Amino acid sequence: MTETAAGGFLTQEAYDRLKAELDHLSGEGRIEIAQKIEEAREEGDLKENGGYHAAREEQGKMEARIRQLTELLHNAKIGETPADDGVVEPGMVVTVEIFGDEETFLLGNREIADGSDLQVFSEKSAMGAAINGKSVGDSTSYEAPNGKTIEVKILKAKPYSA
Repeated sequence: MTETAAGGFLTQEAYDRLKAELDHLSGEGRIEIAQKIEEAREEGDLKENGGYHAAREEQGKMEARIRQLTELLHNAKIGETPADDGVVEPGMVVTVEIFGDEETFLLGNREIADGSDLQVFSEKSAMGAAINGKSVGDSTSYEAPNGKTIEVKILKAKPYSA
């Protein structure tokens, strides 16, 4: 399977939720926005019709989300929540020590943590790639975009649960 930046790991639950959202937007959502546009169009002059322009803007945002979800679901690697074995992998909430501070985040796709304020790092990011497959207690490093080497120690790794 080819993975793009929009792909990545998703739990089956996240995949199902996103697929339902895509199905709704592609079906009922498109019908609803088309009706809003038609109703606004019937109000007359389109140049000064705020309802028409708002509906068209909403349609543009919806179509962008449909494209985003389509690509994400097409390229996603679906898996179950990982085992609680202390090994860092996508779908884990990881606590690391970096620059002497602790930082906790989800490794994977931000769609897994929908509605959560948990910070998310892709497993394809520099730090994500460096820690993926490592175990609690391991230290590693990665090169930051500015060229500096960043040292990271893995303190905790637990499966994410919504």
